[in-house]
Amino acid sequence: MISTPLPVLSDLAPTGTLRAAINLANPVLAHKHPTTGTLGGITVNLARELARRLGVAVSLVVFHGAGTVVEAAGTGTWDVAFLAIEPVRAARVAFTAPYVLIEGGYVVPGGSPCVTAAEVDRAGARIAVGAGSAYDLYLTRTLQHATLVRAPAAGTAVADRFIADQLDAMAGVKPALAAFVAQQPDLRLVDGCFMEIRQAMCTAPGRDAGHRYLRDFVEEMKRSGFIARALRRR
Repeated sequence: MISTPLPVLSDLAPTGTLRAAINLANPVLAHKHPTTGTLGGITVNLARELARRLGVAVSLVVFHGAGTVVEAAGTGTWDVAFLAIEPVRAARVAFTAPYVLIEGGYVVPGGSPCVTAAEVDRAGARIAVGAGSAYDLYLTRTLQHATLVRAPAAGTAVADRFIADQLDAMAGVKPALAAFVAQQPDLRLVDGCFMEIRQAMCTAPGRDAGHRYLRDFVEEMKRSGFIARALRRR
């Protein structure tokens, strides 16, 4: 195995272990087995593969919301993370190119007049959203009429708020929303999406050697089919 340059190791594994932030609020990308507690998903697979290539151990640092991952940037809690690219986050972390694109969509009550994602942004509409999530940041910038109702991104808090407060819509990643709707026959997904979420890897700013290595790593994972295979396995 070709040894990893010391500047890369100093940037990505300064303690000798790669500490990877794993956000369990997005089940499309990471999840915990309900019985064994084992972590899985594409972000876990990427973290382990990166550690293997660096020749170091990996520590999976669990978070329950993208906002808390960003808040911990630069504190020494994690070395690499998996976040949606957002302008407001770019000052706190250094992103790679996206490794996967995910649509953001809405769930609405079955009797809602809204058919498309664009129709949800109407006067008086209240939309449940996970605080600090990529879709929270995006909708905060772009909504013209509707109001956001934020709940903790962890667990079922957003869905609980949506149902308990009889809100007009719930925003989220479409694969997770589709799974939720499958268990809730009185709800439905609207057509289309309100954003395309560009999921990327990142590290703290100023770690230039590590950032270059991370960029090349993501491109290799895409070219080799590693990411496509990991997504199919989830």
